[in-house]
Amino acid sequence: MKGSTTFLLLLSFALCWSLAPGTASDNEFFLEFLQTLLAGSLEDLYEGPLASYDLKPDAKAAMAELKSCIDNLAPMHKAELVKLLVVVLDSRGDDA
Repeated sequence: MKGSTTFLLLLSFALCWSLAPGTASDNEFFLEFLQTLLAGSLEDLYEGPLASYDLKPDAKAAMAELKSCIDNLAPMHKAELVKLLVVVLDSRGDDA
């Protein structure tokens, strides 16, 4: 159940992001954030895409929980999630 909830959360986030107006740098941040979330460590998130943000303790706890959910997904589900997010991001690029 936890994995499917995480999947739905990330899918919703990706779809909302794809509908929002933004710049190329917004898309780059989003892609870096998702790639790090799926393949990096929690420290990679804090030192990479989130480095310029002052995260409150509750936000850090939420990020740790989200990362834990992602890390516990089956490898095939993580791969499918990556494929889906690439499609969403590519379709946004077609609109620009």
